[in-house]
Amino acid sequence: MAEVSSVPPLISGNLAFFFDLDGTLAEIKPHPDQVYIPAAVRTLLQKMSVMSDGALALISGRSMSELDKLATPFHFPLAGVHGAERRDINDKTHIVTLPEPMVAALHQQLSEALQYHPGTELEAKGMAFALHYRQAPEAKEAIFELAQAMIQRYPELALQPGKCVVELKPLGIDKGAAIRAFMQEAPFAGRKPVFIGDDLTDEAGFKQVNALGGVTIKVGSGDTIANYRLANVRMVYHWLGKLTQHIEQQKPDILRGENYESLSGSL
Repeated sequence: MAEVSSVPPLISGNLAFFFDLDGTLAEIKPHPDQVYIPAAVRTLLQKMSVMSDGALALISGRSMSELDKLATPFHFPLAGVHGAERRDINDKTHIVTLPEPMVAALHQQLSEALQYHPGTELEAKGMAFALHYRQAPEAKEAIFELAQAMIQRYPELALQPGKCVVELKPLGIDKGAAIRAFMQEAPFAGRKPVFIGDDLTDEAGFKQVNALGGVTIKVGSGDTIANYRLANVRMVYHWLGKLTQHIEQQKPDILRGENYESLSGSL
């Protein structure tokens, strides 16, 4: 594991890029609806996508519809809800579902339970549920107990802790499985994967990318199996800007005709 002060190298070559969103491409906010990716960073992602022949995907606990809104006007391959829903380079979607009666029962049971913990919030994602307690940190233990009770009641589910959130998702679904699926398809297949994330949910992705001999980058503090570390979101922007310039210097004609201006001043 890399030291906190270490930073990833300026790599180039046949690369595939995978990015977490909250806490990686966007600063974490008190409420998920307040999160945004700066326009200059969105443009940088599109530039990196062009440079990698489209081998760039967003991998998040958010739904794909949310990811599309946050990435607008650009359109990337996506893995939402930790990989329970995925969209490949050809816009084909791959969705893992739960039985509708089970989803309805879970929604009712969780909604009723959270009424006893003011400040907590239930986010229903169709095939998964996120129990947020950022506004009620004193409820953390109770939220974990509730989530544990649900996965005991419904063995089809798995518990996924995150930053001030606990998620209930289909068993066997994680960011590592999503990255593995992408890496078996064009344009990702045969490339060296690079994955940047900040949370416990990203460790499964780090494990998969490490197994493929790729580059893994943890954002922020905390234990990790990632190879490298960046201190915060601002450092992610800085490193991505430098990396893009480095790759462009290796392939000076790759963006000809795309009309990209320098992003260094914006980042």
